Amino acid sequence: MNVCQAVARRISNLLVKNNMTQYRLERNSGILHQTLTPIIQGKNKTVTLSTVIMIAKGFNMTLLEFLDDPLFDYDNIEAE
Repeated sequence: MNVCQAVARRISNLLVKNNMTQYRLERNSGILHQTLTPIIQGKNKTVTLSTVIMIAKGFNMTLLEFLDDPLFDYDNIEAE
């Protein structure tokens, strides 16, 4: 799995865990719908660190909390 796929899966998992809609995440994070939708759908080829920080803030967590998931372990992710 690449970084974008891991971010997409992490977002989806957190939306379910927090019983949150994509719309609520967009409002909380300040990320536009047309930006977040392709990320969640895995259609983005890149995702910036600043976007991941905004997503983490939308979930009311730190960047380190967002990245603290087995999805981001070296064994599970391919660096491009």
